[in-house]
Amino acid sequence: MSRRLPLDGVRVLELGNYIAAPTAGRMLADFGAEVVKVERETGDELRNWRLYDGETSMLFRTINRNKKSIVLDLRTDAGRADVRELARHCDVVLENFRPGTLEKWGIGPAELSEANPNLVFVRISAFGQTGPYSERPGFAAVAEAYGGFRELVGDPDRPPVRVGVSIGDSIAGLYGAFGAVMALYEALRRRDESADPLPLADRIVDVALNEAIFSMMESLVPDLGAYGVRRERTGGRMEGIAPSNGYTCADGDSVVISGNADAIFGRYMRAIGRDDLAADEDLATNDGRWRRREELDEAIGAWTGSHTRDEVLTVLDEAGVPAGPIYTAADIVADEHYRARNMVQEFDVDAGGDTPTAVGFPGIVPVLGGTSLPIRSLGPDLGEHTDEIRERYLGG
Repeated sequence: MSRRLPLDGVRVLELGNYIAAPTAGRMLADFGAEVVKVERETGDELRNWRLYDGETSMLFRTINRNKKSIVLDLRTDAGRADVRELARHCDVVLENFRPGTLEKWGIGPAELSEANPNLVFVRISAFGQTGPYSERPGFAAVAEAYGGFRELVGDPDRPPVRVGVSIGDSIAGLYGAFGAVMALYEALRRRDESADPLPLADRIVDVALNEAIFSMMESLVPDLGAYGVRRERTGGRMEGIAPSNGYTCADGDSVVISGNADAIFGRYMRAIGRDDLAADEDLATNDGRWRRREELDEAIGAWTGSHTRDEVLTVLDEAGVPAGPIYTAADIVADEHYRARNMVQEFDVDAGGDTPTAVGFPGIVPVLGGTSLPIRSLGPDLGEHTDEIRERYLGG
């Protein structure tokens, strides 16, 4: 008997493209929601991002897993009429168009709520639905700059850099999924207390990419207001915390070591043969260690540089010092812990060769029941479920 998932029975209409709204849809689909993804005839542009071979990228297959695809042209009256009818059967609408676009097409929240007064809307945009920047276009890279994130990534003597994933989109998507579940819960509670549906304003979840990033910036703004401190780029370090950094080993592999806690620092230094630093009273607290961070990193780097990665990790594990290898994709696939929790799930996929290729995909997070839930299906082919959706909801 298959397991009942937490969001079984929830139906979602995804009008999203690229990464942000589709990530929210993926989260809801992972836990049982039926997510109907609307695509234009040329498909979500993500189908071609990092497409090394074949017709559909692994990025699309990953972010749009467990969903259904229907092709509709929202620029036509017929396409918009289909959206209105689909919305009547749904609990949530996800979208990440520029603010005002759906209203211009006559399929904004007010119009879609006419036939479904309980419908929840998750609207993800660069700067939100209100405010002086709301109509500006913007991808995650721009939002990461506005949110304060980009200023802190990289080395202090070089221009800011970008991390290797669309982190702003993904965080916004997580907020979108959380907002959807929160609004659904509030609507359910409201139905228990009153026959009246939630007001439209309470059913709109407004996620701005720049604010999603800003919310992750910890005490960036409070530090400025309280101490006049402007955070700066610190490379592999974290501002005000030492020693915590990445280090290269003798075999060319790298590790991250987080030995910055007061109780850990002494045994960390003794483990690398630096009893003098362990006994130095100036280094007993984090403030002193941060002032002498260059000296500490030089000592640690000299030690890791004379040992292989496995030797380094064995010594530090025995000493109770938090450390780990800097993994590549191949390392993740081979790791027994990821495997034990079903966090790498294999599917046979068309990757452009003569026969399907066994490809590992990231598992579902968070874990329920001890291991990752199984992925039910990868991101669908373009329009794969058009006939099914039309028959069920659009009268054939």
